[in-house]
Amino acid sequence: MSEQNETGSAQVHRPSVVVDQASMTYRVRSADAMHSSGGLRGRLRAARGVRTTEVQALQPLSFMVERGESVGVIGTNGSGKSTLMKLITGQMHPTSGRVYATTTPVMLGVNAALVRQVSGEDNIRLGCLAMGMTTAEAEAKRDAVVALSGLDERALQLPLKAYSSGMASRLQFAIATSVDPDILVIDEALNTGDAQFRERTRRRLDELREQAGCVFLVSHSLSTIQEMCQRVIWIEQGVLTMDGRPETVTRGYNLYVRAMSHGREEEGREILARKQAEIVPQRIDWAGGVPPQGTTNG
Repeated sequence: MSEQNETGSAQVHRPSVVVDQASMTYRVRSADAMHSSGGLRGRLRAARGVRTTEVQALQPLSFMVERGESVGVIGTNGSGKSTLMKLITGQMHPTSGRVYATTTPVMLGVNAALVRQVSGEDNIRLGCLAMGMTTAEAEAKRDAVVALSGLDERALQLPLKAYSSGMASRLQFAIATSVDPDILVIDEALNTGDAQFRERTRRRLDELREQAGCVFLVSHSLSTIQEMCQRVIWIEQGVLTMDGRPETVTRGYNLYVRAMSHGREEEGREILARKQAEIVPQRIDWAGGVPPQGTTNG
């Protein structure tokens, strides 16, 4: 496949994920407040006054992620980051457009669910089995999972409900990455932990990318994004606002957030409008003009 660049010439790629004009619109039901007085009669009137409102969480956007890339995803709360990740992992289907992936993406916190009532040791075994490993494979991965999590033997014997959120997050990440996923999506899971854990995490992400995989990291921590990612996508108000080098994108995002947080909303809106106007829309050109028939979401 190929992608049109700024000069209009086609560049051939070997992507892991392709988002092709994908959008997401939610239909939200709400009662008309004018008819919602108390009592049964009032509730019946409210029921008759239920309205359906459409909320566009993501406007149509296109991009591709190559094998070996680690991509940070940033944006203010409610900007559409989680919606985009749900489209990529197949938890939701886009209202329009398509999302293509070479394999089924693994989302940290979904494929590696933890059981609070059992020990960390048992969670490692259960988590590995839940992701399709055999008992022998789970046992072989045990030491690597423990080393990445940084948990000691005493902690491993405690029930998960006795863990701090940071301990649980580290164990969850270690289990989720034990299967060497080709496509890994991490949503706000790396904001806890000390410098040693972040270094172990960075090395593990490097290993995954070297194995021709790709990683999406959603985080509000710009320092984590800059440290872990080669590329950053900024989604704001459902619009793809910037896509480029971490230093460049986080600098633009910081200017916008700083203006908005200090009450300079007009300045913030101008920054946002300028960045969204500067980005070059991508057009996905499939070989032979026909999209693939492999793994798709939507």
